[in-house]
Amino acid sequence: MARTHPEGWRNVPAEGALAREIETLSALADTLPEACSIWHGVHWTRVQREHALFGEVDFIVVGPSGHLLLIEQKSGFLDETPEGLVKTYSRSRKNVSAQLARNADHLRARLQTFLDGRKPQLDTLLYCPDYTVRQPGTAGIDPARIVDAGRREQLAAIVLSLVRDDTPEPALVEDIERFLADELELVPEVNAIVGQAEALYTRLSGGLAEWARRIEMNPFRLRVTGTAGSGKTQLAMAVFRDAIEAGRRPLYVCYNRPLADHISLIAPTGGEVATYHQLCVRMVRDAGHQPDFSRPGAFGEVERLAASLTPPERWRFDEIIIDEGQDFREGWRDHLLGLLKEDGRAWWLEDPMQNLYDRPPVALPGWVGISSQRNYRSPADIVETLNRMLTLPEAVEPGSPLTGSGLETLTWEDPRGLLDATKRAITRAIGVGFKRQHIALVTFRGREHSAFTPYDRLGPHNLRAFTGRYDLLGNPEFTEGDVLIDSVHRFKGQAAPCVIFTEIDFDTLDERTLRKLFVGATRASMKLIMVMSERSRRALQRN
Repeated sequence: MARTHPEGWRNVPAEGALAREIETLSALADTLPEACSIWHGVHWTRVQREHALFGEVDFIVVGPSGHLLLIEQKSGFLDETPEGLVKTYSRSRKNVSAQLARNADHLRARLQTFLDGRKPQLDTLLYCPDYTVRQPGTAGIDPARIVDAGRREQLAAIVLSLVRDDTPEPALVEDIERFLADELELVPEVNAIVGQAEALYTRLSGGLAEWARRIEMNPFRLRVTGTAGSGKTQLAMAVFRDAIEAGRRPLYVCYNRPLADHISLIAPTGGEVATYHQLCVRMVRDAGHQPDFSRPGAFGEVERLAASLTPPERWRFDEIIIDEGQDFREGWRDHLLGLLKEDGRAWWLEDPMQNLYDRPPVALPGWVGISSQRNYRSPADIVETLNRMLTLPEAVEPGSPLTGSGLETLTWEDPRGLLDATKRAITRAIGVGFKRQHIALVTFRGREHSAFTPYDRLGPHNLRAFTGRYDLLGNPEFTEGDVLIDSVHRFKGQAAPCVIFTEIDFDTLDERTLRKLFVGATRASMKLIMVMSERSRRALQRN
């Protein structure tokens, strides 16, 4: 069985084109020998700024002699034109032979530099499992390098014949695989919808989850300022896991209850996960006090009481990770750092653009600071559109290789128009292929003031909404439905493949409105539809 990079792909739920690629990966992995390695999902990688690393190559197979084979999979129908094979997409047409040649030349040049001038053997292969090429001679690709529907069962045997040479070169293979591993920087990311954790793999070239953990200092105090989608939560989870694996006890604290609920589901056992107020309540109850939340100002009293306690050893931690630091108060900082053991490590993760509560920045004198303005979550064209539309204080760098999804806008004039436009947006999302469970309806207004709060359905779509209640285990309760609806405040820190950001209504684009727009829009990992009032659209045009 061949070695695959990254691992864990057999557990990734997939459908559509991704399912076809997983099917191919499974066939290759199960058939090729252990001396071969398969690097997959390369089309998700990025390097400096807007340049894709290897374009859209689906697989790279490395043979025992260091021979590389780039495999491009084209499922579905192809057009045979005088210029060669062409794949037609919804918004573009790609010449397959030109794409393969361009990707091979790019990889060859980069790899040759890495190998100090040694020229790697590199070949290409087109795999089109659903289409039989009628005129291979005019396809623009060597017919021997095309595996179409008529030869699909022979794919693994053909791949092996192309990468298997007589003389193994383990040193060269090691260098090539080190190059691929360094360039891909495969880092696990988590993405949640409706409280269900789903581990996905995303490629964060130069991402926070890798390089921030390489920093050394004593005492360890690191302030990480990162834009939406830069990898702060992935970093937090990597730090949390590192601590547990090293026999240290971590504490993860954030402000937002839905984010804490999500992290609780995916974090390994051995540490503590809570919002700041959850932590205070736990400490107070552990000390024998029972807060009365029916009284006005009860949470303020709990904060003060928890901060006044002398923490016993069970409330002291080796590692403290403070997420959503832009929402914290300075007094909370002092309380949390008081829970840190003498040789403990502290991380402060924040994004000023996600400060929805107008809190002043917390001073952290003497801390080392790093920052990242690269968003890996949202497609590049969405990030670029937001930069132009919102005139952000600091431009966000697109870090996702996905593009072409487009930012769509629907407008409304009155409450009836708002509901109709939002229904159209859901229909549009389903029409382009998103399942209802992949869609998040995010409202610009909070639950108490939203026009959608009285509704449990929009047209044929049942809404899954937070009821405001929690079960006996502290889990949030939702209404029965298949399209999640939540406010921008509650959905902060989460993401969905398709976000319909609705109920957007403002007259002037002030700083607070700007931040709300930014937070809601950057929840989308594949597609964004904004449903806004006409006056909001005009205000954005004036910006």
